[in-house]
Amino acid sequence: MLSLKIALRYIFSKKRHNVINIVSGVSICGVAIATMAMVCILSVFNGFRELAASLFTAFDPQLKVVASAGKTFLKDDPKILRLAETDGIAVMTHVIEDNVLLRYKEKQAIGVLKGVEDNFEQLTMIDSILVGNGDFVLNDPVVDYGIPGIGLIGTLNCGLKYLEPLEVYAPKREGKISMANPASSFKSDYLYSPGVAFAVQQAKYDNSYVIAPIDLARRLFGYDKEITAVELKLQPGVDEEEFERRLEKSLGSDFKVMNRFEQQADVFNIVRIEKFMSYVFLSFILVVSGLNIIGLLSMLIIEKRDDVKTLGDMGADRKMIERIFLYEGWGISLIGATAGIVLGVVLCLLQQRFQFITLGGEESLFAVTGYPVSLYFRDVILTFLTVAVIGFVTVWYPVKLMCRRLKNA
Repeated sequence: MLSLKIALRYIFSKKRHNVINIVSGVSICGVAIATMAMVCILSVFNGFRELAASLFTAFDPQLKVVASAGKTFLKDDPKILRLAETDGIAVMTHVIEDNVLLRYKEKQAIGVLKGVEDNFEQLTMIDSILVGNGDFVLNDPVVDYGIPGIGLIGTLNCGLKYLEPLEVYAPKREGKISMANPASSFKSDYLYSPGVAFAVQQAKYDNSYVIAPIDLARRLFGYDKEITAVELKLQPGVDEEEFERRLEKSLGSDFKVMNRFEQQADVFNIVRIEKFMSYVFLSFILVVSGLNIIGLLSMLIIEKRDDVKTLGDMGADRKMIERIFLYEGWGISLIGATAGIVLGVVLCLLQQRFQFITLGGEESLFAVTGYPVSLYFRDVILTFLTVAVIGFVTVWYPVKLMCRRLKNA
């Protein structure tokens, strides 16, 4: 305790040389700024993750069942048939999804046709992302309708209410491609406009997907009883994680059950990797800030040489002297960490409330105008522990080395 008291006195007392006071302030500010940056940047990545999750929710189902191997499976598989009788499922729909060639007049685009059943509107919150004056309609007794992504409409230059039908082509599953007449190797069909499109604000969907009736997809791709997925919406109050585990056990190894995050694993893995790399990069900045503390301690040890000699004459051993300066270096790190965390938390809360840091102007193409921020308590704790560990490790060996030389001098 005596070593700690002396260390605290050294931290807060005015030094004889003003330059040491300046370096001390710079060291604390350096640690505080790096700590604040870590809190804010980790919170921004959390915000982007939650923003992406909220946007996917409007298009993706709560749970999706796909084949573990291959593209398709039979809709009358006994395990799939039992799904309809499983307690906890509110809506269940079969899906056929594959790549197609889309054509409107002279424009062409490669896209993804998602054939769904009539209850797809109850499965997802598709109504919340529709644009246009029409309604979500898949078919009527005369024609089939297609609801494209807003980006695909721009690519095909067809408009929300395209007047001519959208031509859809898919290669035949059997037979060889005829070089003399390549068109004979494709099946084609037509989709008409219900006057709406969807806008998820994600290029993966908006630039590629077309929602269509599952019967048209079955004709186009040559499927009879095959489907590519079963999409599920759970009843209110059902624990999604627990239900997913029970469903995986029930379906066995032939099927894979994916929640929304697993359906978009590529996107969320990128966010996770970027967040980790930012954490590593900022940790290196904290190490550099720790070097400033080493320089400060070096000057302080030289200034307190007489004090160290007096403590030695009074019976203090080398370990006690080492602890004094070690506590001082660690104390400076913790002061900077505390100040940085407070500043980071305040800045994140202000951004959440006022959105004063924006992604662009009023005509920004982003889904939100301000940087999304979500403050997680575990990130705050991780940041504080990181600063504490780095502060201790960076000063431990230099302090021991300098005190040993000072004692031998």
